[in-house]
Amino acid sequence: MQFGLFYFANDSTAVAGEGRYRILLDGVRFADQNGFSAVWTPERHFHAFGGLYPNPSVVGAALAVATENITIRAGSVVAPLHSPLRIAEEWSVVDNLSGGRAEVSFASGWHPVDFCLSQGSSYVDRKKTMMDTIDQVRTLWLGDSVDVIDGAGDPTSVQIFPPPVQSELPVWITSAGEVETFRIAGASKAGVLTHLLHQDLDELAEKIKAYRETARQEHGDWEGRVAVMLHTFLGEDREYVRQVVHEPLCAYLKSSFHLIVRSVTDVGPDFDLDSLEEEDVDFLVSRSFNTYFDERGLFGTVDEAAGMVERLRGIGVDEIACLIDFGVEGDVALNGLKPLDELRRLFQ
Repeated sequence: MQFGLFYFANDSTAVAGEGRYRILLDGVRFADQNGFSAVWTPERHFHAFGGLYPNPSVVGAALAVATENITIRAGSVVAPLHSPLRIAEEWSVVDNLSGGRAEVSFASGWHPVDFCLSQGSSYVDRKKTMMDTIDQVRTLWLGDSVDVIDGAGDPTSVQIFPPPVQSELPVWITSAGEVETFRIAGASKAGVLTHLLHQDLDELAEKIKAYRETARQEHGDWEGRVAVMLHTFLGEDREYVRQVVHEPLCAYLKSSFHLIVRSVTDVGPDFDLDSLEEEDVDFLVSRSFNTYFDERGLFGTVDEAAGMVERLRGIGVDEIACLIDFGVEGDVALNGLKPLDELRRLFQ
């Protein structure tokens, strides 16, 4: 089992200046020096929640020159919002700055407002656009040219510079939990980045099985890679950990209420969540917290977390992407990296 760090930033307005990125930079330096596998940064637009990360290639470039060993990953590039040429160019720069440590997970996008950046890409066709983009980025990464129409309306062909260090770009596909996305990733020879916000371990196990079967059918003995994002904080005592994460995790869940509440409660699909009173929302968030703390995160002591890691390893997960900046105070979150490293060492 590999362990990486995942960032999303609960509040991008909380601290001014360079301090907003301190937990990122200090955490990644620790991970780089202690054998963690990767750092993932997302693409998030127009909202304080996650808004520290509007462009993972920009952040990835900074991390590339601040580290020596750790893999620099986009988690994720929202493919329909960008030209494949720009994605390939920017990540080739990151690949060069890092000495060949760049990897990209592609996503189709989920928020319609983000598509104001899309230069005409349709929200409805976003999944097809994502797959077309992956194909073009891979072609460009290999040094091949692609046909385009220039500003004068004339056909021409272009290739990217600088040439990347790696001969092939390691590609992932981000899935919120649809089994078809797992199958597409397997057929496309891409890793899968997923999470437990909309699925439990039993459901994930079946999707990983479908992914591995498709990968073997299409690519022989290649079985792919699966990374699972988990909210993470470890400490010496379970109750201490619960007290530390309760408020920030509840705030996180409340900010994503519509996305997560149906997956961890018995609210029916036709129920209007917007009709709920504030106290009812708080009640459902509290129930969701217990589910995430006990079953869908990496919380508690090292020994307790090891049980969760064993369960994930048992269903075929290769890597845990540990989300550490979901609202826990900066120094406290960074101190939690020490027991996380102890856990990592148990599985090396």
